[in-house]
Amino acid sequence: MKKQKAFIREGVILALTFFAVFVSVVFYFYNTKSEPLKYFSTEREAENPLVAEIKIPIEPPKRIVTHIKTPESVKAVYMSSWVAGSPEIRKTMIKLIEETELNAVIIDVKDSTGRVAFVMEDPIVKNTGSYEKRIGDVENLIDILHEKNIYVIARIAAFQDPYLANKRPDISPFRKSDGKLWKDYKGLAWVEPASEEVWDYLVAIGKESYNVGFDELNFDYIRFPSDGNMAEIRYRFYDSAQLTKAEQMRRFFEYLNKELKPLGVPLSADLFGMTMTNSDDLNIGQVLENTLPYFDFVAPMVYPSHYPTGFHGYKNPASVPYEIIKISMDEGVRRAVIASTSPNKLRPWLQDFDLGATYTADMVRAQMKATYDSGLNSWMLWDPSNKYTPAALIKEVAQIN
Repeated sequence: MKKQKAFIREGVILALTFFAVFVSVVFYFYNTKSEPLKYFSTEREAENPLVAEIKIPIEPPKRIVTHIKTPESVKAVYMSSWVAGSPEIRKTMIKLIEETELNAVIIDVKDSTGRVAFVMEDPIVKNTGSYEKRIGDVENLIDILHEKNIYVIARIAAFQDPYLANKRPDISPFRKSDGKLWKDYKGLAWVEPASEEVWDYLVAIGKESYNVGFDELNFDYIRFPSDGNMAEIRYRFYDSAQLTKAEQMRRFFEYLNKELKPLGVPLSADLFGMTMTNSDDLNIGQVLENTLPYFDFVAPMVYPSHYPTGFHGYKNPASVPYEIIKISMDEGVRRAVIASTSPNKLRPWLQDFDLGATYTADMVRAQMKATYDSGLNSWMLWDPSNKYTPAALIKEVAQIN
């Protein structure tokens, strides 16, 4: 009997002990439930198991993506992804924009190597593995440019894409003779302009670019190949018996417009300079009138050095930049008017590099004057080395208080 009573007494004591612990825990949480949860602030706090159990991470504030409205008169320079990714090197170009009439910059997002310049989360892009670390701080760079009221354009090279072509030969042109990957005279491979899988890839890159803050999407190499052994090239998706190259490219332009315009992002297209004066498609699928309905801006690459000897009677077109730009853009304006399109959709690429002639500040400026004399108000400067001619640009007048 005594053993039984002792057992009951011990059981009661144990039950009371558990009850006391339970009350203490409830009391603790009752008195701390209104306190904000946080990371450990001291070592003592970190040793407390109750604090450890309720620890949650504090997320940093999310970046607010902003966009700048397209300037009425765009005056831009091209910046490669390598330069854009170097805070020290890009400072010089940003300073040039701040101190002159320039108000915009075109930055490579996907260049003609096929590599994508910053990390993208879209699975279509991620699965290609095309990312190469070039612009590690793209969001910070765009924020810096926007703070300075600089309009930021993403350049996306479309169908010249050696990286994707080598990874996916099933969506790339091949050689008739042996079925191997077709390459141009520079040894570069292309992907197919008629592949809708490629179209979706380009759209995904465009959407990601806009979502990180780029203000405009500029598409380059939107054409069929032109400078390789064309007798050897064969396509898997394009059937010339069904569509002309011009019609095939028009369908691509229409697709880009349908998929990207709902975002509200301006779209621009780079064309060969001679699309302004030629009525055919130059055997690459580019016709000015097929482009105008689907893009906000059309950018013909009217570099004088790229015109053939004898163009309009000029032995060396590179030596007469004013005349070449004026002839080309006058005709472009005429055709835009006939197409019931605003001529100011035309925004030519101008030459600021030495080829065919040594380009002085006066020669660069002469191209701008020809653009204005054609009734246009915007232009973009191209130099693959990103070394522009400051003397060709009008300096910003300092404000005097």
